Amino acid sequence: QVQLVESGGGLVQPGGSLRLSCVASGRIFGITGMGWYRQAPEKQRELVATISNGGGTYYGDSVKGRFTISRDRAKNTLYLQMNSLKPEDTAVYYCYAYALRTYWGQGTQVTVSS
Repeated sequence: QVQLVESGGGLVQPGGSLRLSCVASGRIFGITGMGWYRQAPEKQRELVATISNGGGTYYGDSVKGRFTISRDRAKNTLYLQMNSLKPEDTAVYYCYAYALRTYWGQGTQVTVSS
């Protein structure tokens, strides 16, 4: 089992920045990839970014050039640096980890509004 706990969400003005964190615990040695999804009200869950054990990254088109995913193995922590935030980035952001199956965090709310 892998447990994931996100933090760092909140209210920010358009153009602002936030950094989300996701701390992994449990059987973390089996993790082969991690990433972030988000879900806005009445919308489908959207893939935001992924990072592999080798460090390869992928970003959704809507966040390319604005968001950066990174991982600190020593701290068992995944990050999502979000810059130039827009109102359409408002959503609940979920961390996930893949270790033979997908594990999910509880989600953290990000609200971009003036």
